[in-house]
Amino acid sequence: MKQDSKDWLLLALTPGIGPAGFLKLIASFGSASHAVTAGTGLTAPLIGQEAATALRDQVAAASVDAALAWAEQAQCSLISLQDDDYPQALAETASPPPLLFARGRRELLQRPMLAMVGSRSATPPGRQIAEAFAQHLSEHGYTIVSGLASGIDTAAHQGALQAAGSTIAVIGTGIDRVYPASNRQLAHQIGSAGLILSEFPLGAGPLAGHFPRRNRIIAGLSRGCLVVEANINSGSLITARLAAESGREVMAVPGSINNPQARGCHRLLKDGARLVETLDDVLDEVGRLAPITAPPAPAVAAAADPGQAILEKIGFDPVSCEQLAPQLGLTQGELYAMLLELELAGKLSSLPGGRVQRLV
Repeated sequence: MKQDSKDWLLLALTPGIGPAGFLKLIASFGSASHAVTAGTGLTAPLIGQEAATALRDQVAAASVDAALAWAEQAQCSLISLQDDDYPQALAETASPPPLLFARGRRELLQRPMLAMVGSRSATPPGRQIAEAFAQHLSEHGYTIVSGLASGIDTAAHQGALQAAGSTIAVIGTGIDRVYPASNRQLAHQIGSAGLILSEFPLGAGPLAGHFPRRNRIIAGLSRGCLVVEANINSGSLITARLAAESGREVMAVPGSINNPQARGCHRLLKDGARLVETLDDVLDEVGRLAPITAPPAPAVAAAADPGQAILEKIGFDPVSCEQLAPQLGLTQGELYAMLLELELAGKLSSLPGGRVQRLV
């Protein structure tokens, strides 16, 4: 934060001003300090009488003090639009948040980022696809950005945490709250190994209007947006639309025509999104990066590679997945997840009729 940080915080946290009003005030008065002392006669035409009165009365003063105290904690910081490490891609969007609360590895904001979003009511195969794509993209240098929601968001964060690219969670509450509560442990992991961001004051709850605002940050940070599963009314379609409006690449994974959680993806594909089946489809769209090498893990005893066992069982002739599962002693869900990993690694390909064929 710069010298006029307290005034900057006051502007950012005053109810009713919002990102657009904040930018109007800075453009008109040149600095946060000048805007704070300008008086309601000058600020009301820009932000409305109610917000101007709230600014004059400094109703956000307690929120400012709380934010500064919170930022004194380990791994906690405040990022303002005037800071040198504020993400350039987000700064160039139509309404960048003037202030971000950040917990975790702030340096991740300087890495190439990719949004992965989808349904809260994701199917097991959808979650497996999201986790596998996130892990492989994280291995290939991308930091995965999502919204900490149930379903696809959760799977994307979990997959990305398994590789060096890691993950960023943009949340729709104050950064001192976790929503949904079932993701408390995941939020703790991200706060340590990744990064959590919020533009909302401490203590802010999960109000409906917060989530579209969160979605614009997810889209604004990222080179592209991959939607894995989404119904026709999913909020992830808002993220995809915002990404497209910001000139980002929009990609979608197709699904069964009988799966309602695939209809949003099919709508995106009809509207021109890139159809994604493999890791290469994504990398061809957003660019290839030098893989990030994770620190070496402690040595452990060698274990049998289940993927190699599957390849050996498949052989080099096409084989039906229905026949393969009982031969390997796996459920269809377990086999599907392993086959997806092998396909993303370029070791086998899917064929019509639910068959697969070994490539290496």
